[in-house]
Amino acid sequence: MSYDAIVVGAGISGAATAWHLAKAGAKTLLLERGEPASGGTGKSAAIIRQSYSTPLLVRLARTSITMFENAQAELGRHAGFVQDGYCFVVSADMLDGAKKNVAMQKGLGILNEWSEGPGFPQHLPEMNPEGVAGIVYEPHGGYADPVQATEAYVGAFQQRGEFRARTPVRRLLREGDRITGVELDGGAVRANFVVNAAGPWARPLAASAGIDLPLRSVREQDTVWQVPAGRAVPKTSVSMGVDACYYRPLGDNRFIIGRGFPKEYVDVDPYNYKTSADADFIGDVQTRVERRFPAFSGMKLIEAYAALYDVTPDWYPFVGPRAGFAGYADFSGGSGHGFKIAPAIGRELADWLLTGKVADDFRQFSHDRIAQGALFVQSFGGNRG
Repeated sequence: MSYDAIVVGAGISGAATAWHLAKAGAKTLLLERGEPASGGTGKSAAIIRQSYSTPLLVRLARTSITMFENAQAELGRHAGFVQDGYCFVVSADMLDGAKKNVAMQKGLGILNEWSEGPGFPQHLPEMNPEGVAGIVYEPHGGYADPVQATEAYVGAFQQRGEFRARTPVRRLLREGDRITGVELDGGAVRANFVVNAAGPWARPLAASAGIDLPLRSVREQDTVWQVPAGRAVPKTSVSMGVDACYYRPLGDNRFIIGRGFPKEYVDVDPYNYKTSADADFIGDVQTRVERRFPAFSGMKLIEAYAALYDVTPDWYPFVGPRAGFAGYADFSGGSGHGFKIAPAIGRELADWLLTGKVADDFRQFSHDRIAQGALFVQSFGGNRG
């Protein structure tokens, strides 16, 4: 059997891409070695924001928010999107970049508000103001349920295409400079093109056909805490640039809290890494959080775990066809901020593959930017984008 398209990986990236391909009429097969969102997507904090430093990512984040808002109508299921706002708290050395980004975002129609120094006590009550130089507030930001959102895309896709869970892809099939399909345990499956959306496992999959993919798999730790009842806690998702932490509400005074850039990133084997969090990491998070928000003092650790980021050299994803290979497209390297932009990327990638047409700014996502010396440049580094 052959297909117009095979998408490898049913995280948010592959699921969204498969849906848009099938919606456009392409005969599409979606393959997943486990279950939907069983890789990095399922452990994502899934914070939704438009606070980016390039117009391209601002545009894609805005489009993805609209898609999350309309998931029930488009996909038949909600994406677990809670639009309770987002705050980006910056230090003095981030101040100029933050101001420039806010101006750029407003020029693109993004609704945000700026506070010079500490502000927005209604969203960040009883925050220690030490080191806070400014705050960006986005009313349209928030967070989603990463598993629910991915399952919504997979469920909608299954009305138009074929999904196979627990089906690992052993290798890409290559004839000359063309990728012709994939090899499964049951044999070869052919397609006009294959989308490599395997996340941290995308690099070895590409290597199976001699394709270079400069992608790091790094271990990312997160913690879940319960704050005592009756305490004043943040009302929004928060990127605390001052302390390099992020907060994602879970409701009822419970939060996912992790460390953000800058920090040490440890490369690991995506097939063999420690999935529990380290004791020193948990202690460091607790110290930073309780210093910034005294109301969190005495919080109880509920869970601590580690998952994976797939990281590119410039922390922007590789998306689309590349020179020298036919029948192949990348969609990997979310670099710790890929969830919030994946729905919009999936739609534009599907259009690129099926029509050959692509916006000039989106074309830069291609792996070809490595050879062209056209890496993305952002304001703050890492997964801040």
